[in-house]
Amino acid sequence: MENPVIILGAQAVGTAALDAFQSNDVVVYCLLDDNAALQNTELNDVPVMGSTDDKELLKLLGKKCEVFVATEDTASRRSLTGMLRQEYEVAPVNAIHQRASVSAHAWLGHGILIGANAVVAGTAKVGDGCILGANAVVDVKAEMGDYSQLGAGAILNAEVTVGELAFIGAGAVVVAGVKIGAKARVGAGSVVVADVPAGQTVFGNPAQLIKN
Repeated sequence: MENPVIILGAQAVGTAALDAFQSNDVVVYCLLDDNAALQNTELNDVPVMGSTDDKELLKLLGKKCEVFVATEDTASRRSLTGMLRQEYEVAPVNAIHQRASVSAHAWLGHGILIGANAVVAGTAKVGDGCILGANAVVDVKAEMGDYSQLGAGAILNAEVTVGELAFIGAGAVVVAGVKIGAKARVGAGSVVVADVPAGQTVFGNPAQLIKN
C-alpha cells in the first residue's frame, strides 16, 4: 500500500500487526494505545504516540494514512472500527504477513490480521475484524464470522462455519462441516467433532461442553 499505517493498539495484537506490515515493507507511522505506560515508548523502532482517540493523529486518516485496529478487546475493536467508519469514513486495512498464504479466490473483509505461515484456502470466507494466528488454517468453503478469532496453529477444516465473536484456541482442530455458534469458545488443543451452540465453551478431545 502507498500510504503509511497508524495502528490502534500497541500490545499483543498490535505487535503482531506491526510485524505483518513490516514483513511487507509497509511503513507504520505510529501506534496508539490507551495504556499510558506504553505511550512515548517505541515498538520495533516505531513510536507509540498517544491514545486511540488522539484527534490530531486520527485526522490524518484517509488521504495521508491508513489505519488498522489492534486493540486487545474484541468489543473495543468493533467499536473503534464503527467510529472510524462513521466519523472518518475509513475502513481498516488488512494486515497479512508476507509469509501467509491467502488464495486469490478467498473472500476477505476489512481489518483482518493474518499471521505468519497462516493459510486461507480458495473459497474460504473471513469476515471483518478477524484474527488468524501464526500457522492457522482456514480450509476450502470454511467461513469465519466478523470479529472471530483463530489461535496459532488452529485448523478449520472444509465447510466449517464459525459465528461472530467466536474464539478458537491455539492448536484446536474443527472437523469438516462443524458449526461453531456466535460468541462460542473452543479451548486450546481441542478437537471439535460436533456443533457448538452459541455462547458455549467446549474443551478436550473430543471437545465436551464446559458447564458453568
